[in-house]
Amino acid sequence: MSSAVLFPSDAPPPEFIAEPQEHAQPRRVRHWYTQPALATGAILLAVIVASAVFAPLITHWNPIAQNLNATLLPPSSKHLLGTDQLGRDVFANLLYGLRNDLRIALIAVLLPFCIGTVLGSIAGYFGGWVDTVIMRLVDVVVAFPFYVLIIALVFVLGPGERSIYIAITLVGWVSYARIVRGEILVVKRQDYVLAAQSGGLSSVRIIGRHLIPNVITQAIIYGMSDIVQDMLAIVTLGYFGLGIPPPTPDLGTMINNGQNFMTTQWQLTTFPGIAVVLVGLSLSLIGDGLADLIRPGTS
Repeated sequence: MSSAVLFPSDAPPPEFIAEPQEHAQPRRVRHWYTQPALATGAILLAVIVASAVFAPLITHWNPIAQNLNATLLPPSSKHLLGTDQLGRDVFANLLYGLRNDLRIALIAVLLPFCIGTVLGSIAGYFGGWVDTVIMRLVDVVVAFPFYVLIIALVFVLGPGERSIYIAITLVGWVSYARIVRGEILVVKRQDYVLAAQSGGLSSVRIIGRHLIPNVITQAIIYGMSDIVQDMLAIVTLGYFGLGIPPPTPDLGTMINNGQNFMTTQWQLTTFPGIAVVLVGLSLSLIGDGLADLIRPGTS
């Protein structure tokens, strides 16, 4: 007798029997609010940005209006954080300074992001001498400390917003170029890229349509920490007198002006410093949360 097991003619072999539906694992949809770091950072940043944007509604004081008869007043119901050595309201200066520094930091990160993404894509996709030239240029910029190079460039160009934008752009693009190039080197070997090349698509279309959308996420995540770095650079420049010229409110200038009154009017420097820390904390939490959200295998 044959040892083969006989099955009814209408019954499929065991390997083709479908697994019961109750064992199927549904795909979990991940939302931003399920990530504690991302949610906390987003809420904190929203509060900070709202305070800066709606500064005229929060305080009625003019941040640059001086009153030499009301200098170095302590915090009170009239002046929530007191006044500085020129009689200006510290709370109004804080809100408007936060608004100016945030605006400059957000704008300053856009141009390096675009330039670095384009150059990194070109270097990673084409390779050869193009990659060599771009990466040697990256090595030259990376050889100098970020803040030292920023301060040196602004010192040469002169204080002001335009100088800050130029200096940050000349220095900041290298990080995005390195990130995008590394991602492109991996992704360009995928089957869909090879298929696009075989189909006769141009290099520009392959890079813009197929590669950049699949590698840009890491650059965006890094952009969160880059805004923090730019914010610190702007505050540092303001502290050294190379940032936004007075009387425009600036957190770095506030810290510099208040350092001589640390023992008597500590709030002049403490609260601008706290504002910088909170901005950095919120953006760092958002970056960490985004990284957790897109990481495979997380729920």
